[in-house]
Amino acid sequence: MHFFTPKRCTSSSKIMYHDKAQAERAAEQSFIERGARLWVYRCQYCGTWHLTSHSPENSWVHVPLNQQIKPHSRKKGYKPRRR
Repeated sequence: MHFFTPKRCTSSSKIMYHDKAQAERAAEQSFIERGARLWVYRCQYCGTWHLTSHSPENSWVHVPLNQQIKPHSRKKGYKPRRR
């Protein structure tokens, strides 16, 4: 018996879909079969479409290193060193 093996992205190892419609059909089929809610996004590395379980409303935004908030010590009496 022959089983279809889908092509996978080299960077994320997720299944590659050629167009958005094909990925949306796969997400809908997943919801029907397993009740799993999936969203579609375009991969920045390979350019094809993938499925994710992370909602786009709750997705994180990349913050450059020079704009990140530095962690502060919670130690009592801690005073940061002056420069």
